[in-house]
Amino acid sequence: MFSTGGAAAEPLGSRFRLLWTSVTISSLGDGMRFVALPLLAARISDDPRELALVAVAEQLPWLLFSLPAGALADRVDRRRLLWTVDACRAVLAAGFAVTVALGAAGIPLIALVGFLLGCGQTLYNAGWAGVVPAVVPAADRPRANGRLQAGALVTDSLLGAPLGTVCFGLAALAPFAVDAVSFALAALLVFLLPGSLRVERVERPERVERPEWPERPTDRQARARLFTEAAEGARWLARHRLLRTLCLAAAMANLVFGGVLAVLVLYTREVLHLGPVGFGLLAAAFAVGGVLGSLAAPWLGRRLGTRWTLLVTMLGSGLALAVVALADSWPSAGCASAGYGALSLAWGVLAVSLRQDLVPEHLLGRVGMAYQMVANGGLAVGAALAGLLAHACGLRAPFLAGAVLTVLVAPLVFRVLGTRQAAASERTAVGAGVSERSPLGGGAAVTRASCRTSGTASTSSDSRVIPPAQAHSAPFSPSPPASGAAAIVPTGASATEPHQS
Repeated sequence: MFSTGGAAAEPLGSRFRLLWTSVTISSLGDGMRFVALPLLAARISDDPRELALVAVAEQLPWLLFSLPAGALADRVDRRRLLWTVDACRAVLAAGFAVTVALGAAGIPLIALVGFLLGCGQTLYNAGWAGVVPAVVPAADRPRANGRLQAGALVTDSLLGAPLGTVCFGLAALAPFAVDAVSFALAALLVFLLPGSLRVERVERPERVERPEWPERPTDRQARARLFTEAAEGARWLARHRLLRTLCLAAAMANLVFGGVLAVLVLYTREVLHLGPVGFGLLAAAFAVGGVLGSLAAPWLGRRLGTRWTLLVTMLGSGLALAVVALADSWPSAGCASAGYGALSLAWGVLAVSLRQDLVPEHLLGRVGMAYQMVANGGLAVGAALAGLLAHACGLRAPFLAGAVLTVLVAPLVFRVLGTRQAAASERTAVGAGVSERSPLGGGAAVTRASCRTSGTASTSSDSRVIPPAQAHSAPFSPSPPASGAAAIVPTGASATEPHQS
């Protein structure tokens, strides 16, 4: 559908297929739990503030643990990290299913389980931040990320959400039991993946000498170094104008999305007068649009340039959300929800690919989690604000407020991304050898080899994920037409520290 008419794309490899299968299986259980937790909470309470509490608890780990999770992911074998986290989540989901069967689940326990599963998701996403660059060439990353997003959405919302509502109607424990099984199967698939995904350590020269750690550092020294490395990712992001701007835009968009999620189950029941099945169908409509948006994202980026794609998707998502707010029937709300999903996920796919292109591979976990801490932190803040706003002004208010905010912010982001400082920041990262192509779409490619032959210094040479045996949240998370030939970074620039703008 979105083919450009060129040669058939090369397969992404068996190791990517194995990881893709793991993600899609796990996402089926996630989708069932996604609708089951708010439905279970709504069965106990109809206060939007208490339902918002559950939503906040699920998203709070992004604010609390993103930076240390990213630092940890950059220090360990990511394959082992992924299967260990999924195994722990399987045990937790199974235990909660038993609790629900015994009738002992209340709002505090639901919030606690949501918080613990959110902690696991935070650590899991930290590991995934560097997996795709480790197994897929840079030119294929938009396609790989699009397939991951599409596969996860199909099983999460298109299949998992309606199936979760049906299973919840039959037995409240069923969605959580299926979630436990899906986590266990996903853990097994990653466990069977050959080799490792450990990052080759690349140390950045410092102006001042630091004392060497002993061969066996104490626990206190190990914790200090972990948080020092976590802070390095945050500093890198803060000094990179392009990613910093996108991060703040994603935080705003996720603030809106978090508010929508927090009150959606009550909105479906009280405004649209639909039962649990209607709630699942709305989630499925979002997923259908999200799948199409994920698959169309690379095509849109090539045709429009991602700066323009970012503007169109933000404006369009705001208008779609306004339609959802004003809808009085399922067909109109469902169509608008599908449009909102398509536009949201199209931006998300391009943003993930851009971040992977610009960030050095040995910093992907730390920078990625610093980015997600801010961006996904908006989900928790949005959920809390939506609960208060819905309680004071009605259930349509969070949707309308989110639509207005999105439409107002989109032109501001578009303007910032078009400034010379943002372009210079992008070219600095490319010139330093971080990416093998212009991450903002089109234009002349700058490779590591061309940087070396032109005399450009790079202190991060060969900083990569070691190929094992030489073989493999949020919705918003970006790029314009090419700006001509990319500039080469001045001698002495570092791929570890971006250009300060």
